[in-house]
Amino acid sequence: QVQLVESGGGLVQAGGSLRLSCAASGSFFGITTMGWHRQAPGKQRELVATITNGGTTNYADSVKGRFTLSRDNAKNTVYLRMNSLKPEDTAVYYCNAGVVASLTFRYLDVWGQGTLVTVSS
Repeated sequence: QVQLVESGGGLVQAGGSLRLSCAASGSFFGITTMGWHRQAPGKQRELVATITNGGTTNYADSVKGRFTLSRDNAKNTVYLRMNSLKPEDTAVYYCNAGVVASLTFRYLDVWGQGTLVTVSS
């Protein structure tokens, strides 16, 4: 069974910074793309950023230039550095990973439990 464990959320003032971490644990063959989505109150979940196992990144327009996603493949961990935070960044942030299962080599879409980021004005 694969789990994604997120950490780093919290309360920050507008203009401040936070770093989110997401580590994959359990038994699996490998991980492809990892990333973060977020869901603000009353809104649909949206993509924030993704990173392939080769390091290619993709960002939502709303976070480009402010957020940086990086990855440590040896630790099966991704880090989302969020700078110049705005009140509209307030949301529950969910880690997501494409995991290749051991033995069966099936592709699994795995989600974390979410971590709350609150940006005060």
